Amino acid sequence: MVTVGKNILENLTTGMYLDSRISFREYIQNACDQIDLAIHLGILKSDEGEIEIYIDEAKRYISIKDNATGSKANEFAQDLGDIANSNKELGKNKGFRGIGRLCGLAYCKTLKFSTSYYGENIASIMTCDAQKMRELLASPIKYTVEQVWGQIIQFDTKKEDAEKHYFEVELFDIGQAHSGLLNKQDVVEYLSFVAPVPYKNTFFLCQKVYEHAKQIHQSIDEYRVLVNGEQLFKNYTTKLKEESGTNIKNYDEISDLEFKDFYDENKNLIAWMWVGLSRFEKVIPKINKMRGIRLRSSNIQLGDEDTLQKRNLFKENRGNNYFVGEVFAVDTALKPNSQRDYFSENENRVLFEKLLKRYFFDTLTKIYYAANGLKNAIKAQQEYVEKLDEFNSKATTGGFVDDTSKEKLRYEVDVAKEKAEKAKKQISKFDDIDSNTALAKVSSSIKGKYDIIHIQEKATTTTIVEQPSDKKDTYITSRFSKLSKADRKLVSKVMAIICDIAPKEIAEQIIDRLTKEFK
Repeated sequence: MVTVGKNILENLTTGMYLDSRISFREYIQNACDQIDLAIHLGILKSDEGEIEIYIDEAKRYISIKDNATGSKANEFAQDLGDIANSNKELGKNKGFRGIGRLCGLAYCKTLKFSTSYYGENIASIMTCDAQKMRELLASPIKYTVEQVWGQIIQFDTKKEDAEKHYFEVELFDIGQAHSGLLNKQDVVEYLSFVAPVPYKNTFFLCQKVYEHAKQIHQSIDEYRVLVNGEQLFKNYTTKLKEESGTNIKNYDEISDLEFKDFYDENKNLIAWMWVGLSRFEKVIPKINKMRGIRLRSSNIQLGDEDTLQKRNLFKENRGNNYFVGEVFAVDTALKPNSQRDYFSENENRVLFEKLLKRYFFDTLTKIYYAANGLKNAIKAQQEYVEKLDEFNSKATTGGFVDDTSKEKLRYEVDVAKEKAEKAKKQISKFDDIDSNTALAKVSSSIKGKYDIIHIQEKATTTTIVEQPSDKKDTYITSRFSKLSKADRKLVSKVMAIICDIAPKEIAEQIIDRLTKEFK
């Protein structure tokens, strides 16, 4: 006989997850499977399934309740009492190990399961003394799993309306160390990306996601999940934000989506994904909670926003944080591990990673590199136009300090012109890209934002203002009527020194002040 020691319970509860919020994901996952079954059995219509989460911070209490099948009274003790002996099927059900329901034992003093099956006038209840379990696990006595389990669980029944069908998980007296479970806002934020819920309707590009899924004959499992009466949605938006001092402002936007399907050599679909196309102004700041390409199985997130980055699937560490998107795993052999932070190791996972890595390296990395190249080319043309405008403005208003400053700026104009001409050739390459490609869409967005047509037209038509040969150059000090010729000459030299040693912006501020003083 093999003895299974008590420590297996610790591994399946307190030692299973690094983040206590994962317990919500586990109970939601179980509820989704039962809602699917209830719809299949005709107990629910396709749009009637619901999962209600209630959090009472003051009472340190949590309830997760669904209106699915419930559990039959004659099967309840085995369904709930058995450990790691689930009847669920891999590839058909979202959960399949039979251990997820235990996670709540790590975070409360009492864990309670209540259920009633449609058509039965009885409710079945199992109460678990989680605090006593932890005491037994800490004891030096070598209890077996059966000995611990037998001391902490209690079964009971009560009368119930035969029309009711539900399953409810209740956590009483949440531990102080796990107060995060009681933070409603934090839980909503977490589940809005982890749970299998619909996209926010303000994310209008989601219609393209649904259309693509339909085209490849895939469905996206979505459920109605509420937290204290507030329905959850995937919190995607088209706006990308950044912090500017004490303010938050939009700096970029997702203008379109790109899709990619991954097949094996037999043309079986392994996974598919969508990724947002922006101007790729920079790595998306952390303030954007949606950033990163996330991995999903049965529309439930595996791991966190950096899971794929941790697998070294991007050419560089920052690569994932240039994007917003989702990868939907389809292959049933891609089996989530016990922690549900990635897939268990097998040949299918190797193929999955190979396909994604190739796409991330060959396509996604090139997109944001090309976007940066295009923006730099446009910037080079902008700088040329700005240098031209600056020179011409000073030439016509007598804004130069002396001949040296004039020649210096003229040299800068010539250098900027050379860079602008090279940039024009680089920009023209984007005109030949197939308009249906992701890079063409990104290019179009960038060109629209920076008004490239106007910039290029001005760079082509604007020329340097040349002073007529019979007219003498005038300089800033020519306007200093209060000063003698000698003093103007001295001030001119001072200004020239300031221009040589001070940053341009500061030098201009000083010269402007001197001009106002002596004019």
